[in-house]
This record gives sequence, structure tokens and C-alpha cells, in this order.
Amino acid sequence: MPSSHLLNKTVLITGSGRGIGKAIALHFAQNGADVVINFFRNRAPAEETAREVEALGRRALLVKADIGDLDDLNRLFDETGKTFGGLDFYIHNAASGYNRPAMEQKVKGWDWTMNINARSLLFGAQKAVPLMEKRGGGAIVSITSAGSTRVLPDYVAVGASKAAIESLTRYLGVELIGKNIAVNAVSPGVVETDALKHFAAMESKENILERFVAQVPAGRLIQPEEVAEIVGFLCSPAARMIVGQTITVDGGFTLPIPK
Repeated sequence: MPSSHLLNKTVLITGSGRGIGKAIALHFAQNGADVVINFFRNRAPAEETAREVEALGRRALLVKADIGDLDDLNRLFDETGKTFGGLDFYIHNAASGYNRPAMEQKVKGWDWTMNINARSLLFGAQKAVPLMEKRGGGAIVSITSAGSTRVLPDYVAVGASKAAIESLTRYLGVELIGKNIAVNAVSPGVVETDALKHFAAMESKENILERFVAQVPAGRLIQPEEVAEIVGFLCSPAARMIVGQTITVDGGFTLPIPK
């Protein structure tokens, strides 16, 4: 049975053609929401996601936009408002980055990473809020990562951008809850996506998936659908007093000291 809090609502999910974003899109559609699907480079997977949403009986709006570009970001929300007349949920999922050691990071890579991952959350929220006010409130949920607080190899720019997302989540959470807009973030552990499987297939010396699983107390990787369920919960009335928090969903991965 569809979740009543998502029925006939509208959700915008950045980077929703594949992986976690697609799982979130399908979760919301399965529970009765119309979905704005955003992509930048890969149209075919996004079109497939849109078809799957429509097969569930929901409306799908497909928008190509580079959310690191403010004109594109504004157009994404403008098209959402024009098509649906408002917005209930904004899921900030799209991410990119140039992975290099700190001493080798370039200005272009830093700006690219910060603009797509963090700046777009702030200015996306500015565009989302008026659309949510038309609906009496809503929720903003971002996808972050353990690299916001832990030091991962060559992750300096992405890690800093994820830390910025979590800080923005706190500031937006406090500022927007008075408008009945809940703002939170989800920090998944290692999620079993096609991209991870592709990366593992290229690993020559040992199976990277097995190495990850060995470090997870729960004994397995996180599924994209599990992340989607937590995102859906944070958009529900049951989560209305969760404000500006980052919820970790990692099967215990970040708790033990690495061996």
C-alpha cells in the first residue's frame, strides 16, 4: 500500500537517472508521487527511469541541467513549478568531484566539485522554498558521505563539499522549520550500485567488494533502496521533529577502527 504522505506529492531529485537517485525516484513513484528526474550527461538511463516512473502510473518530468551552473539550476526549478505548480520534496543527490591529493588539487577541480555538490544545495533551496510554501511546507534531504568527517584517499575536495552540505543542512534546518520545511541529510555507507560493480570489475589484484563487505559489521553492502526508504521517512510527518540532522545508514561501517 502506498505511503499516504507521498501520495499525489511532487518530488525533485537531482542526479536521478541512475544509482541512489534512481532508487529514490522509484520509491517515491511507487508510493504515489510525481517525479522530476534530473540528469546532465547520461540521457538514456534518465529516460529509462522516467519510463519506469510512468509505468507506475505517475507523472515524470525529465530535465537536463548542470546543477553546478546557476542558470541551469534555476531553470530546473522553474520548469518544475511550471509543470506541477509547486513542490513538496527536494532531494539533493547529484554529486561529482575531482579526486586528487590535497597538494595536487586544482582550482578548476575544486570549483567544479564545490559548485555541483554544495553551492547547488543552498541556491536550490532558495528556489525550492517558494514552491514548497505553495503546498504548505515540505522537506529537503541531501545525500552526503562519511568523507565529510573522515579522511578518505584523494577525497579532499569532495570531502570538503560534503562537510559543507552537512553544515548547510543545519543552517537551513533551523531557518526553514518555521516554514514547515524539514531539512536533513542521509550519509550512506558503501552502496551497491552499478558504478561500484563496474569499479570492482576493473580491480585487478583483489575483489574490492569483498574488502568492503569485510569491514561492515552488518556483513553486507547497503542497497540503494534502503537509502531511498530513509529519504522517504525523512519526508514523512513522523520525522517532522528531526531538524538539521545527518542520518548515517552504513551497517556500522564507520564505527570500528579499520584493521
